[in-house]
Amino acid sequence: MCHYCGCREIPLIKEFIAEHERVTDAAGDAVRALERGDTAAARELVDVMSRELATHWQGEEGGLFAVMRDDPEYTDYIDALVAEHRELGALLPALDLADPTDVRRSRVAADELHRHIAKEEDGLFPASLTALSGDEWDASMAAWRAAHPQEKQG
Repeated sequence: MCHYCGCREIPLIKEFIAEHERVTDAAGDAVRALERGDTAAARELVDVMSRELATHWQGEEGGLFAVMRDDPEYTDYIDALVAEHRELGALLPALDLADPTDVRRSRVAADELHRHIAKEEDGLFPASLTALSGDEWDASMAAWRAAHPQEKQG
């Protein structure tokens, strides 16, 4: 994860990174639960991931992704990220964690999630520092807030 550009100090990026950390923690816990043979705990953790990711993706796609997608330099990159969101979003609720094939798929998905997050945190988020105007940051944050109505709004 990049620490050199300062994007981690932007409030919206901090929120996205905190969400990434929560979902990767749940993914790791789910993998460990599967290794113990605790499919019920793993299913609960996968469901936590699904819920966290749904609001996270709504905030990203409705805000930061939407304003950056207008720049042709980022369109294809963002389209690929959104496609990865859709793939994982379809996979997680469909996993049968009692099926060894799906257990392997869940492990692969956890690894792919880490790679996906790196594309955002090491690529898109630093690029946003120079790509976005003040109004675009405001629109991005408004989209995050709309996706997280339960969060304390300051």
